[in-house]
Amino acid sequence: MEHDVLMSFLVIIGIDLILGGDNAVVIAMASRHLPPRQRQKAIIIGTLIAIMMRIALTMAAVYLLAVPYLQFIGGIFLLYLGYQLLIEKKDAQHVKGGTSLFKAIRIIVIADLFMSLDNVIAVAGASHGRLMLVVVGLMVSVPVIIWGSRLIQAALAKFPLFIYAGSGLLAYTGGEMIVREQELSSFMAQHSTLEMLLPVLTVIFVILASIYYEQTSEKH
Repeated sequence: MEHDVLMSFLVIIGIDLILGGDNAVVIAMASRHLPPRQRQKAIIIGTLIAIMMRIALTMAAVYLLAVPYLQFIGGIFLLYLGYQLLIEKKDAQHVKGGTSLFKAIRIIVIADLFMSLDNVIAVAGASHGRLMLVVVGLMVSVPVIIWGSRLIQAALAKFPLFIYAGSGLLAYTGGEMIVREQELSSFMAQHSTLEMLLPVLTVIFVILASIYYEQTSEKH
């Protein structure tokens, strides 16, 4: 039990860090026009508000995942996100910089709200209903995202294997969500080998699909 909790906690932190890279770029872009002192305030206040919204959204998602087949759909969505992470680099250059403290905070909060939807679903799936893990995972990972955002982004750009690790993490969590779908419990009970291997197979599928996409794109 303790091992499962620890693994879930580590997966949640990993998801927060991987998917938080884009949010970190938004924070940097939104506050870039402010004086240094106001910039720091915008980052801290905007991020704190965004954290509270994200916790509320994740708590709602944890309960919503109990809806029939919603966990299955969420798992498929995570596979898509893992695939997208490999075939395209999200660009935050379109984010306008705020010219005042309030405007910068507003930009950070609104952008984080829309960009964190994938994070919320992934974390809700990895938490297996343990809300405390969600809160603690955010508290641990957010400071790293804020102050290490440029390092994270540079690492993802310089070391492509990190992208594959992040995509694999999403795909694995998606596979686990599909396996844990209550409506499929009887089917999974009859196919224990598939239940055990599916999370790994989803990782392989997503990586192979992205490689195939790259090869076909190069031909065109």
